[in-house]
Amino acid sequence: MIAIIDYKAGNLTSVKLAFETLGVTADITSTPETIRRAQRVVFPGVGAAAAAMRNLHALELIPTIQAVVQSKTPFLGICLGTQIILDHSEEDGGVETLSLIPGNVIRFAPSNPHDKVPHMGWNRVQATQDHPMLSNIDDQSEFYFVHSYYPVPTNAQHTFAQTHYADATFAAALGHENIFATQFHPEKSGRIGLQLLQNFITWNP
Repeated sequence: MIAIIDYKAGNLTSVKLAFETLGVTADITSTPETIRRAQRVVFPGVGAAAAAMRNLHALELIPTIQAVVQSKTPFLGICLGTQIILDHSEEDGGVETLSLIPGNVIRFAPSNPHDKVPHMGWNRVQATQDHPMLSNIDDQSEFYFVHSYYPVPTNAQHTFAQTHYADATFAAALGHENIFATQFHPEKSGRIGLQLLQNFITWNP
């Protein structure tokens, strides 16, 4: 069973439906026991970092997430779920986040007024390292993004794909051991996004 963590950060049903398209059951849940028992865990989200961290504390889900990662369960972050696995976000005046992978999240600061923030729409993703989660996905494939802040892992070895927008070349996919996380939304990225989710279903880190 795949558990989709519900921490009141939205965009959960589309993730669930994407897995169902692939013939796999995925349960939306905020129950720690269910999340810990899952064979795979998805940590999605849209919204703001501070609210997300408040919700995680209120739901007592932070120890559960830490336990899942420590148990080597395959763990997929998406969008906000990717940003808050790092150490710190500039959003909301600065927020300490989960520190599952070293790094920070910073806001786009475009010099060209035509580069709108949030970054919204399709953009090419370039692989920087091989990873099983990127199998059967052509390099420079386009994925769908919606975000105003972007992840900057401390260690370049944690970046597996990158994208360029508004003067910034940033990590579009990052990971370490049993964690893989994307700034883009695979569940909104059509056939290519479904391929990434299919890779997650079969990934054994």
